[in-house]
Amino acid sequence: MADTVAITLLRHGLTEANERKSYLGWTDSPLSIEGEKEILLLRGCYPVYEKVHTSDLPRCVETAKLLFPDVVPAKNPSFREMNFGNWEGRTYDELKTDSDYLKWLERPMAAMVPGGESYPRFSERVQNGWKQLIASEESHFALMTHGGVIRELLVRYAPMEKSFFDWSPSHGRGYELIWENRDSLRRGERCTSLQAAPIMGKRNG
Repeated sequence: MADTVAITLLRHGLTEANERKSYLGWTDSPLSIEGEKEILLLRGCYPVYEKVHTSDLPRCVETAKLLFPDVVPAKNPSFREMNFGNWEGRTYDELKTDSDYLKWLERPMAAMVPGGESYPRFSERVQNGWKQLIASEESHFALMTHGGVIRELLVRYAPMEKSFFDWSPSHGRGYELIWENRDSLRRGERCTSLQAAPIMGKRNG
């Protein structure tokens, strides 16, 4: 159908901080050697998009440039990962005796992260960015972003209802969401279909 809209949500490549299993939100960490190798193996597996949007954080921009070297990504800070404030760069083992951290683990969708964001504030920011994104007339585009952002969007727009933590987007990969018409997308309805991305091997063999 001419009015179909397909949006692919992609997660940035594996970073050095990801390998350490530390919290990584608004601070940044470069792609690890292994992460860069994985992304380069995926080059050519994705179709040509009308546009590639990204979080403005370097790990997303770098991943987008590696995957789509001929594209200048459009950066948007609304699609940053959740701000982990005082916990940025720290691991569970480093935080497990912190009383604020333990309270947050009990109520992660409500409690405030010291020096960072609460989930409701994060969600509001992402949804404001999403409204800007879908206001365009593009019909086939990608958003290179973070695991938390992808989970937030899938909770709201995937065809099946699953919780935030039931989604597990992999680095360099993601999901394509398809709406049969633009009006249903802009009304905030769930997409018609969802499929893993990429869905095939390299297009050039």
